[in-house]
Amino acid sequence: MNNYTIITDSSCDLPDSLVKELELEVLPLAFIMDGKTYRNYPDNREMAPKDFYNKQREGSMATTNAVNVGEAADAMEAVLKRGEDVLVLAFSSGLSTTCNSFQIAAGDLAEQYPDRKIFVVDTLCASLGQGMFVYQAARLRQAGKSIEEVRDWAEQNRLNQCHWFTVNDLFFLKKGGRVSAATAVVGTMLQIKPVMHVDNEGHLIKVDTARGRKASLNALVDKVGELADNPAAQTMFISNSDCQEDAQYVADQIKARYGTEEIIINSIGPVIGAHTGPGCVALFFTGKHR
Repeated sequence: MNNYTIITDSSCDLPDSLVKELELEVLPLAFIMDGKTYRNYPDNREMAPKDFYNKQREGSMATTNAVNVGEAADAMEAVLKRGEDVLVLAFSSGLSTTCNSFQIAAGDLAEQYPDRKIFVVDTLCASLGQGMFVYQAARLRQAGKSIEEVRDWAEQNRLNQCHWFTVNDLFFLKKGGRVSAATAVVGTMLQIKPVMHVDNEGHLIKVDTARGRKASLNALVDKVGELADNPAAQTMFISNSDCQEDAQYVADQIKARYGTEEIIINSIGPVIGAHTGPGCVALFFTGKHR
């Protein structure tokens, strides 16, 4: 029943220890910085997040590359050649063409491996929200659920994965076209912090603003009370771009206010961090809706 592997990509920002524990295959996405191309592996073997964000603070900019069809095909075929089926849980199609590459490759491989099952699900998730979703699916796999059962669960539950972000520096959002230059200048002067989420189409959108860093972090915590489904019983996830103390503050507030016992904190990797810059805190939990 469980002769299948779950594949995802490194935008999921899962800790390497969990990748190993959950027996996941994680395809590393690429980023380019100072003229050199790096791969974003879960173990950060090519560049540690702290080094990445320090380079950003010093003025280096990063660009990212989605998975291409050939890379997607190679990752899936390596599993198929072992005689296993494949379930891909891919980075949101609203933010990357990675999922589309997996879908095209899956169509090609289905002809070569007609006896194997190959499924691709667009998670409509990003960063550790994608990681949380993959974590939940992998736990179902470990509990004995079939590949079809996990695929169906993923398609039915992806819009219950709540993503809430705030950033400390509007410059990187301006660079990515998320806010205007005028908004970035005025917002920086007035210490206005955006509060954003990933919507039902998998796009990152600004929902609200808060005055000051602490208020923006508290706004993330408030969202748990508004949206979370049984927060005390959940495993929640928090990612951060080199602002661990702020991430821990959010975790402590959630535990105190809602009784949540398990919260996993990890770094935002370079693929997502290229667009957020340092100082981003992102909270992920399961809710009634996004």
